[in-house]
Formats: sequence, C-alpha cells, structure tokens
Amino acid sequence: MKMLRRSGLFRWAAACLAGAALLAATACTDTGGSQNLLPSKEVGKQVVNLFSPMEKTDPSAENVARSALDLTVAMAEDALGVSVAYTTYTAEDHQDKTYDDVTLDRARNNMDDLYLLNPDAILALGAEGRLMDLSGLDSAKNLRDIIRTANTVDGKLVAIPQEVVAYGLFVNVELFRRYELDLPETPEQFLECCRVFQENGIDTPVGANRWWLEAFVFAQAYAELYNGGNTEAEIAALNRGEARYSDYLRPGFEFLQELVDRGYIDAERALVSEAIEAERPDFLAGKTPIVMAYWGAANTETAYGKTDFEMQVIGFPSSLGQMPVMPMTGLAVSAGAEHAGDALKVLDVMVSDRALRVYSETNRVISPSKNVSVECVPSLRPLNARIEEGVYVLGSNAGMKVEQWGNTCQIVRRLLGGATVDQCMEAFDRLQDASLSEP
Repeated sequence: MKMLRRSGLFRWAAACLAGAALLAATACTDTGGSQNLLPSKEVGKQVVNLFSPMEKTDPSAENVARSALDLTVAMAEDALGVSVAYTTYTAEDHQDKTYDDVTLDRARNNMDDLYLLNPDAILALGAEGRLMDLSGLDSAKNLRDIIRTANTVDGKLVAIPQEVVAYGLFVNVELFRRYELDLPETPEQFLECCRVFQENGIDTPVGANRWWLEAFVFAQAYAELYNGGNTEAEIAALNRGEARYSDYLRPGFEFLQELVDRGYIDAERALVSEAIEAERPDFLAGKTPIVMAYWGAANTETAYGKTDFEMQVIGFPSSLGQMPVMPMTGLAVSAGAEHAGDALKVLDVMVSDRALRVYSETNRVISPSKNVSVECVPSLRPLNARIEEGVYVLGSNAGMKVEQWGNTCQIVRRLLGGATVDQCMEAFDRLQDASLSEP
C-alpha cells in the first residue's frame, strides 16, 4: 500500500482520476507516519488540501497526465498566492481498500478541502450534501452540457472535471489485418473476431481487469437510451420504477458471461488484476489484440502511448455500432472544508478556460469547456469521430437514482467470481427497489 503527501507546487499529482485512470485507482489506509511539512518559503501562505489517487507507474517514464495537472495547480498557486498540499493513495492489490472507500471516509470527516472523485463518490457525497455547489464559479459558465448532466445532484453542480473521460477498446490493428478481420461494430462481430483469434492460437483475445469491463455493459444497455431521442423520459421511467435497470443491463451481462464461457476473457485473472498492469505487457508484446482503457492512456507512455504496432481506439460493440462510454469524474470542494473559500478559488482557476487549454494541449484530451478543443493523436480519431457525432453513452449520470458506474463495476465482479446473470440482475433490482423507497 502506498501513501504520499506533498505541499507547495503540485509536482506529483495523479491526474489519472481526472484522466480516468482514477476509475481504476484504488487506495490504502494512512500509515500514520507521514508529515505534511511546508518548505520555509511557503510558511505564511494559505494552504489548500487536496486528496487524489496516484497511479502505479514507472517513475522514469514521462507521465503527461500528471504534468498537465501540475501545470494547472501551479497556475492557481501563482494567481492566488496559496499553496496546494495534497495526499495521494493507491492500492498494492485487490485486497486493499479502494480509493473510493478512503475518499468517502475522508470526505465524511472533513479531512480535506478539494477532492478528485469517481462518479459513484460524486453521487454519494452530493446526495449527502457534503459537496459545495460549484454552479456559481465563473468557469462553470463554459461547461459542456454533458458535464452538467452527469455531475448535477439535487439541482447542484457538485463536481467539475479537467477532461471528459472517454473509454474505448484499444486494438492491435495489425493483428486484425493478419487474420482479415474488420474492426467490430456489434456484439456478434466482436464474438466472431475473438473466435478467429482463438482458433489461430491467441488463447485469451481480450485483456481485462477488475475495473473496466462494465463499459461493455453500458455500451449495450444504454445505446438506445442515450441516442434514441427519448433520454429524459426513459430515465424518468427508471427513477419511478416503471422501467427496470435489470432489463436494460441484462444483454450486457449475458455478453460478458459468453466472453468468459468461451475463454475470451480470463475471469479469474481479471478479478484480481489492477487496471493496465495485468494486460499491458501482453498487449504491447502483440500477444493480446484487444484491451480497454480511457482516452488519456493513448497519450501516456506509462500506458499505451508508445506501441511498436499500429493501434486504434474504437468504441465498444453495441446495436448502434462502436460506442464510446463516458463516465464523469471531477474535482469537488468539501462542504465542510476548512479552507472552503480558497479551495473554490483554486478550483475556479484550475478549470478556467485558460487552465483547461493548457491541460488539454498538454494531455491531448477532450476538454469539459465548450470553448476549448485540441487535435487528438491519430489512434484516437475513430473514437473521437463518434463523440463529435454526438454518439456515446454515459457511464455515470447523477440524474439516475441508482448510481451506475460503481454499482455496475461491483456487480460485474460478482459475475467474474461465479455469480449467474440472474443473480446479478436481482442485485440491480434490489438497488432499484431501495432507491424507490427513498424520499
């Protein structure tokens, strides 16, 4: 288990959360031995405390996501004359507490001012009234509508990301060409590609981990809901109990079960594997043709930003073709923050158009601001094209009474551990029934 604390300039920030590796980030408990000592030149400055994840990475490799976040924090420090101190956590393995577990505990005990949050934590803490309303920030006026939709809880905008996280399938195009396969659009085509790979000696065509398989589920479950022109009405029906989440989610879980049954995914390995760590070596070595990851991983050498083969990032298979999955993460200010006023000012600078332009150009990601855009790397163009068309599904939506990303991730793990699809659907029904009993 790892814990790190620093003060002053944000030189080791884990932008994975803002870049979405946070969705894989896990955490450990504080060992109690750290000291947050300010350098002498920082004494007298107001300190704003930030809690974030930190990816496990090769320290000698360039991490542009981390550098991008560093730059925006430095901008806030310079503009406001404050010092940003931070604590980061990461888990050594699947037995440690998750980042979300530690975040929820810290936020409920007002231990920090600013947090980088996963979507399930945003919804939970927002519903508990533990996050400040950010809609009054100057920077909030420039946000894309999708950000407001995903991060508004009980009418309050409670989190703002530094990038729009998009998940896709990272594919070795050369292996697809070798076996004369088109890149899959539908679940049926995806299964056929896996069959061909396996018949040609690739025993496990899909590299997986315990965090991101739910993206397959969301792509199939909500393709029509988010792209059929009736989104608000369908979500309202779910919130009233007139429609069942389990009916939407069942096809995706049945698809995952088939991938496991056919050996296209190693369920036992995925269940105990951290994101990227387990599947990256075989993918980079050309042994595994398909992995899944977030947009920023295509830019980052610590992930998939440097391959010896042609790579493309495409959407997950769905009835409407290749489907990007976009869960919303974000920076939030604790409602009980000791330095709430300064924390709001720091956040306002970090998510201003000026800072987001620096962040997006450094990290080459989709900006949450409608005023900021950058050219993506060639491998991301297929995924970006779908997003520019307005074709995607949300992996998290605070407007849904049943939190999606975290709950689906947990229930997918039950499937990997041997639960049946019916048992998984019963778990969703229980969650929905519980939500209907809430005021």
